[in-house]
Amino acid sequence: MDATITFFPVDCGDMALIRLADPDNTAILIDVDIRAAADDPVDSTRDVARDLRHRLPRDDRGRPYVDAFLLSHPDKDHCAGLEKHFHLGPMAEYPDDHKPDPEKKIVIREIWSSPLVFRRASKNYVLCSDAKAFNREAKRRVRRYRDGIGDTDGERILILGEDESGKTDDLGAILVCAGDVFSRINGRTNEYFQARLLAPLPCADDDEEDLLSKNQSSTILNMQLASSALRLDSCRFLMGGDAEVAVWERVWDRNKDTPDNLAYDLLLAPHHCSWHSLSYDSWSQLREAAEVAPDARSALGQARFGALIVSSSKPVRDDDSDPPCIRAKREYQDILSGGSQGLFLCTGEHPNSWSPEPLEIEVTAAGPRKKAARSSAVSAVAAAAAPRAGSY
Repeated sequence: MDATITFFPVDCGDMALIRLADPDNTAILIDVDIRAAADDPVDSTRDVARDLRHRLPRDDRGRPYVDAFLLSHPDKDHCAGLEKHFHLGPMAEYPDDHKPDPEKKIVIREIWSSPLVFRRASKNYVLCSDAKAFNREAKRRVRRYRDGIGDTDGERILILGEDESGKTDDLGAILVCAGDVFSRINGRTNEYFQARLLAPLPCADDDEEDLLSKNQSSTILNMQLASSALRLDSCRFLMGGDAEVAVWERVWDRNKDTPDNLAYDLLLAPHHCSWHSLSYDSWSQLREAAEVAPDARSALGQARFGALIVSSSKPVRDDDSDPPCIRAKREYQDILSGGSQGLFLCTGEHPNSWSPEPLEIEVTAAGPRKKAARSSAVSAVAAAAAPRAGSY
């Protein structure tokens, strides 16, 4: 099967599913934002839980699963719906084998988690219930690993970034340090995938408080996705959660002599196309006088020819909103016009702003390409005819 990346329309939130081109069509989910309105059968909000389930594989017991789930950071718009739709806890306690398929919780075979993002979040930020549940599950899986019994589906974890004060020093086999490249998914090497961990970065003694916030501790990965066994570098996919300008400056400082580490064919615009990933200035206060931070722009400006930049957000309007911010959109369009001849896309505008659908990107030998959307008429008929998750 072809490799695909699906971005789900979740307003200003993140939820993206990668299906690799390997024989197993390996599934990697980045963040989840299944809001209560999306679960309400009488609400018009897109039922992204159903959209996700239709794209997931089933195991030999009929359980839907993802091979890996990455939580970029624990904001609610990156983890909403986790407890309701995903199984958290030992696989021996999976509760839904007797239920119909739409009601079965999704199994997470391997968690990808950064301890830094939770440690820094806890200082000045109250975690939502889904984030707390994820953190408990990540800690449970680390305990299983330390007990020597965590190397099975539904129990695995990969730690992205060293924790502070040496707390991850004994986790070498499941630890990826900043700057490392890895190609393991769910305990096995996958030649159709490779990723470089660019952040979170270890803190220094002189780091300012804004570098130690939850957003600035977001996971930043640059993934290399193959279109086939012969085309291993068909798509570079750069994502960075809600990382803001100070971190992108620091990432550029660490990689400016090797800018290919940041080169991408597909960029998920950080923080839902926020101006604060590109500038310290307030867009609403300064408008056109707001200045771009050149190093942050350099980090986010390494677009390869034909690149796509995706804003996972509401429609981008020409107003004071941030995110999404019209000035950030214009900056990304300027990046794409500087030789890459690429395309800026917004999940809240695909195929239109009044009835957005999942935005699907195909990974071809020539790079990523947007799949054609169904017509709005067909979409409306299908949406009306299809039952909501849990109702059949």
